[in-house]
Amino acid sequence: MSDHIHTIVIGAGAVGLAIGRELARNGQACLILESAPNVGQGVSSRNSEVIHAGIYYPKGSNKAELCVEGNAALYDFCDQFSVPVNRCGKLIVATNTAELEQLAGIANAAYDNGVEDLKQLTHSQIADIEPNVQAVGALLSPSTGILSAHDYMNALLGDFERNGGLLSTQSKVTYIARDACGYKLKITVQPDHSEFEITTACVINAAGLGAQEIAGAIEGFPTSAVPKLHYCKGNYFAMTGKNPFNRLIYPAPPASGAGLGIHATIDLGGQVKFGPDVEYVTEASYEVSEAALPDYYRAIRRYFPALKAGSLNPSYAGIRPKIQGPGDPPADFIIREESALGFPGLVNLFGIESPGLTASLAIARRVAQKTALI
Repeated sequence: MSDHIHTIVIGAGAVGLAIGRELARNGQACLILESAPNVGQGVSSRNSEVIHAGIYYPKGSNKAELCVEGNAALYDFCDQFSVPVNRCGKLIVATNTAELEQLAGIANAAYDNGVEDLKQLTHSQIADIEPNVQAVGALLSPSTGILSAHDYMNALLGDFERNGGLLSTQSKVTYIARDACGYKLKITVQPDHSEFEITTACVINAAGLGAQEIAGAIEGFPTSAVPKLHYCKGNYFAMTGKNPFNRLIYPAPPASGAGLGIHATIDLGGQVKFGPDVEYVTEASYEVSEAALPDYYRAIRRYFPALKAGSLNPSYAGIRPKIQGPGDPPADFIIREESALGFPGLVNLFGIESPGLTASLAIARRVAQKTALI
């Protein structure tokens, strides 16, 4: 079997679906290929489901610009397509005076990024709105919220298909080569291992944890242009008992930039979960590391001292597709059209971790701009 379609997106997570939807709405004939049986079964299904405001990231970075743009776009999308969402806000808390100085730096950086709604709170103001939180000061982010990632991705898929987009699941890309039409892809379809070829003018590699593998399947593509993938695990623990918070509670983030600290999030059903931590691993294992529990209790009790022993239970774990190794400085999203390397019409996305879910609609617009003339 051989066929042709203008654009192929590889990966049906939140980012891949958002890209496919954007391109289909722009009139491009688009096919999304997903190796799993259903959409959104990778990175997009194992996160905090937080709508981030764009607070922490360096000015001018992809993460900063796309998160701020994506935040507004995501709330609008959820409203338009009736995706469950709660604009609950969050506190970034300081538990000592040194962390107060850190919060001041965060507030300045956020303002530089265009986040202008942060409010500084004193100890007494925190006690009024979050009586179970112990902190000497905090930043309140009103534009932070939570959503149902599952419903969001289903809404993206529905709008993609309404605009003529096609989805093929259980379809693993095994080979990509330059072709007179642009690119030729070889695809293996499960469960019968049948194979087919398809040509396309444009390939979007939005495969998340598999993005490096896809790039490696492109004939002649330089390995030096593919950043190393680091599996970075984050464990989540659910808390039994009544929810003690009205908002999400985040500690002052660690200086490494590898994560945002072990924070408290609330799902749409009202359950509190804590996480994620930062655990570099050699393979994508999703078993929750219970050995992390002592560190969790210690970290959480800094801002929630009433946490009872035995109240945390393993919930789930996710793997971040990091391109920042242990001890490395924070890494930005890579969203790169590869004409300069001799591969016009190929767009690679590497290191799309948090805030990728929040930024997904903005990432889609960025990719659409890069492919507009193809």
